[in-house]
Amino acid sequence: MLREQVLDKTLNLLEQRGLATLSLETVAELVDIPLNELRRFWPDAEALLYDSLRYHGEQIDIWRRQLMLDESLSAPQKLLARYKVLDEQVRQQRYPGCLFIAACTFFPDSDMPIHQLAQQQKMASYDYTLSLLQEMGSDDAEMVAQQMELILEGCLSKLLVKRQLNDVEVARRLAEDVLNVARCREHGALS
Repeated sequence: MLREQVLDKTLNLLEQRGLATLSLETVAELVDIPLNELRRFWPDAEALLYDSLRYHGEQIDIWRRQLMLDESLSAPQKLLARYKVLDEQVRQQRYPGCLFIAACTFFPDSDMPIHQLAQQQKMASYDYTLSLLQEMGSDDAEMVAQQMELILEGCLSKLLVKRQLNDVEVARRLAEDVLNVARCREHGALS
């Protein structure tokens, strides 16, 4: 059994059916591994969820680092690349809504490690956005970063519920509009 295979299948299950359906029995059946073998690594569903979210966060971090190093893309293209990935995922019947926020809702105690993981992921996303906006020389980059993150969060939350590809396009266009307004403001066109 490869840890990454179990975590990938678990993430896929979470994206398609939600957190309420997560159980070690379901995952054991999904990956065709005896339950007692799975319990050796993850004693309960909460441990598996935490490990899956940590793994998911690592995948996102790697993707952001690779994107930052891609010199063929401009800063605005790097900012909007999130929506291309979301579009591709939804077309594959994967709904990568914000599993971090969903997990925090499912486990409301803010002292739980899942909340710390979610906070780290949200800060990493904000830092990524802010860094690219600063690279662009955006006026009031902090505020624009907050707007961009709110658009992304709204899209991710809506994907968890509605699962509609059109929402990704609407969010992408709204993010693009925010970037265009920020550029206009930075060049004095809105003064």
